[in-house]
Amino acid sequence: MSTIALRGPERVVIRQHRWTLWTVGVLALAGIAAVVATYLWTASVSDAFAGTGCSAENTVRGCGDTVRHFLDTELRFSHAIDYADLVMMLLPAFIGMFVAGPLIGRELESGTYKISWSQSVSPARWLAAKLAVPGVLALAGVSVLSAFSAWAWSRGTETHYPVDWYEREVYGAMGTVPVGYALLMLAFGALAGLLLRRTVAAMIATVVGYGVLVVALNNVRIHLWPVRTATFPVGGDFRFPGAAAEVGQGWLTSGGTRLPAPSDICMDAPADLDKCLADHDITRSYIDYHPASHFWPLQLVETGILLVLAALAVTVAFRVLGRRHG
Repeated sequence: MSTIALRGPERVVIRQHRWTLWTVGVLALAGIAAVVATYLWTASVSDAFAGTGCSAENTVRGCGDTVRHFLDTELRFSHAIDYADLVMMLLPAFIGMFVAGPLIGRELESGTYKISWSQSVSPARWLAAKLAVPGVLALAGVSVLSAFSAWAWSRGTETHYPVDWYEREVYGAMGTVPVGYALLMLAFGALAGLLLRRTVAAMIATVVGYGVLVVALNNVRIHLWPVRTATFPVGGDFRFPGAAAEVGQGWLTSGGTRLPAPSDICMDAPADLDKCLADHDITRSYIDYHPASHFWPLQLVETGILLVLAALAVTVAFRVLGRRHG
């Protein structure tokens, strides 16, 4: 990684952690290469399977082993995507840990930051460099990995083991959300390092903070964008939109009042369902859902929240630095 174009503390950050950065880069490329190789092998097996005359849906005599090999190959590709998505989910935590621990916490704990500050580098400039270098690398790297995750997911939908876009691992590995999480955890890691001034403690606090954040946003995500609602007669047929994420369902009274899900009313025992529905004035059923077209609105709203929190964490970090070392 070249440091020719960099000067001052930014150059120092690159030089101090160049081996870590190279290692991460090599591991990322190796992961991408592994997923691509698995896809190419799956595509080759799929092409060969298409010429056998066998079918995975209706297996006939003599095709058992062929179909099994074909499906096993697709399943391996599906697992490769799952592992890649899991890494993408964990990546923001690792970025935050790196900033909280080796990048900031260790310097404050050992006192080596004084060397930089004694060489005409202000505390604010020092912190800005600690944030800018990993920030640029995280923005570029995670954006590329997010695009690659979207490519891999689209190829996975062509197999017999597709995963829906709204599954947590898939949703968190594509679009702009991974970038938002990475930048927020970078900022949070810096804040944790400045507040705790201990490498291990700051890293642990960052991981805990990431876990709390993920749980909180996973629980409120469905409410970040208005859902669509479909209503239909009780007992009537309803064709649920393909690739849509169901949010909730229940009964509607004649006045439009929503009642709890069907499992709570008129499903426990009444022998006369029609009488129970009439007693509760139930006339229709409803389903709330997010269609596939809501992927980007949900992504952008959540990313906006993450960036606001990141800006807040950066602001607090500079204020903490100013009060302690201003």
